[in-house]
Amino acid sequence: MPKSPPPHDSDEHHIPALYTPPGLSARIWDRAAGRLLAKIIGEFAYEEIIEPVRVDPGGTAGADRTPAPGTSSRSAAHTYTLELDDAETYLAFLARRGAYGGWRVVPGSVRRDGRPYGDPLDFVVRARRLLGLDGATLGHLLRELTVTLIADTGLDHTALTAAELADLGYAELEGHQNGHPWLVLNKGRVGFSATDAATWAPEARTPVALPWIAVRSGLAVYRGVPALATAADLYARELSAPVHASFSASLRSKGLDPDGYLLLPVHPWQWDEVLLPLFAPAVARDDIVPLPTDGDLRLPQQSIRTFLNLDRPDRHTVKLPLSILNTLVWRGLPTERTLAAPAVTAWMHGLRDEDPFLRDECGMILLGEVASVTVEHPLYDRLPEVPYQYKELLGAIWREPLEPRLAPGERARTLAALLHTDPGGRAFTAELVSRSRLAPDVWLRHLLAAVLPPLLHFLYRYGTVFSPHGENAIVVYDDNDVPVRLAIKDFVDDVNVSARPLPEHGTMPDDVRAVLLTEEPSFLTQFIHSGLFIGVFRYLAPLCEEQLGVREVVFWSLVRAEILRYQARFPELKGRYETFDLLVPRIERLCLNRNRLHLDGYRDRPRRPHAAVHGTVRNPLA
Repeated sequence: MPKSPPPHDSDEHHIPALYTPPGLSARIWDRAAGRLLAKIIGEFAYEEIIEPVRVDPGGTAGADRTPAPGTSSRSAAHTYTLELDDAETYLAFLARRGAYGGWRVVPGSVRRDGRPYGDPLDFVVRARRLLGLDGATLGHLLRELTVTLIADTGLDHTALTAAELADLGYAELEGHQNGHPWLVLNKGRVGFSATDAATWAPEARTPVALPWIAVRSGLAVYRGVPALATAADLYARELSAPVHASFSASLRSKGLDPDGYLLLPVHPWQWDEVLLPLFAPAVARDDIVPLPTDGDLRLPQQSIRTFLNLDRPDRHTVKLPLSILNTLVWRGLPTERTLAAPAVTAWMHGLRDEDPFLRDECGMILLGEVASVTVEHPLYDRLPEVPYQYKELLGAIWREPLEPRLAPGERARTLAALLHTDPGGRAFTAELVSRSRLAPDVWLRHLLAAVLPPLLHFLYRYGTVFSPHGENAIVVYDDNDVPVRLAIKDFVDDVNVSARPLPEHGTMPDDVRAVLLTEEPSFLTQFIHSGLFIGVFRYLAPLCEEQLGVREVVFWSLVRAEILRYQARFPELKGRYETFDLLVPRIERLCLNRNRLHLDGYRDRPRRPHAAVHGTVRNPLA
């Protein structure tokens, strides 16, 4: 007779340990929640999703007369109130108004009916009608908020001082960043489990060896810049001879010809959750063949799907599709753009290399996407009506590494790092200024002189803009932590060109012209306003006032002065300064949080969403 199975409670080796994120304690949770609530109120007020009412000193409510930039020596904190859905519950809080109509809510100042209040989840529930949320959006949004808070508690639990952070390398520093400063759902990562986040999120700081796959050439397409014209050129750079030979041996052991396949790394989560289920027929027919890892340890960066090589910093950064919803979009790789990436890079490199100002005076680093392998799905890519996430499933982009492009003594940090504040309240920027031994306003002039001229030159001379947000823009410092030049990445996703043709566009190849997004000149400037000035400087300016003693009005005057300095340097471009006018009195207000709350929500769409536009804001540079 067969033996009876043992009792369930004695079969302990089959009971998995339950994972709990480190740092998930009431004390850390409450601190992170209070910060997030202040951010939610401030960003929702900026986008006019909510309209707090200012309480005058006498205790009466009145219109919020936001002072024009420069009318006060220091932005004062005022009390504001916000009525919630039941018309009986009010929030009161302290906030400062800033440039572009921004809000800076003082963390810990929020009160509900006179009592301290710091629960962003409860706020969303109590204000769901005020926020205009439908039931589906409300349900998903609460989950994203909770997951974002879990990530924030993990960051708090392992937080380093500003001095310790300043000693970290570029790749390691990324794992300590707080995420997008404008989007309140900046670590929602819909699709990841708690253990997935603990393994793959940048704040996990876990180096991994990526597995590779071989894809039959009929399904996969390779593209490369002239120096990497063939896939063999790329593999000679990226794979050691023994690893490449082992991959070929794996294919031959199955009776397959290695010359009939292209090789690419894959994200293990993507393979398990998406690729194996959706490409199963191709795997069954050996059109896709799993391979081992290449052995190199890589570290995920803030974009989650991008990995830097720790073992061989001279090897390329790899960008892989990851079918999770984070911030505004599903983080896949669009087929058309992946194919075109090397051609876009070749054109952008050509502009830089033929321009003495960009090449010699600015020393601008363009981290080009120099090679790609694109794999279409045999069904989804032929169906224009299906959600776009199903057309961005499999591929890889190889981007030039940063470290070999730095001079001796130079070090690099993303622009986003300048917004970081440590647990003791010290800003990372303040630490760098202190180390530089420069006066704060002098250091800021160096920062603006490093960042702005190359971006302005691409705009005015070539009618071309990057999206210079905190993750894409990388500041290069000398050995005294003084900013000296700029590096930019992410071309194919974030480069836009003028819809009004310019003579300088004559060198643009047809395949580049077909894939790059175009905008009218009046909107092209938004990429600098929203990506850099609103998305980064709107937060950096008050930080500099609080910690460096540089008033906000002085900060913005330095920005304007740098723009005017560039324009004086190139008087022959006067017509372009009028065409691409950064100094207009008002600009359209781009909104990132409105997209999730009111436009796309969590619905599947056949095309990627774009930022919403709502009204206008005063331009502090006018």
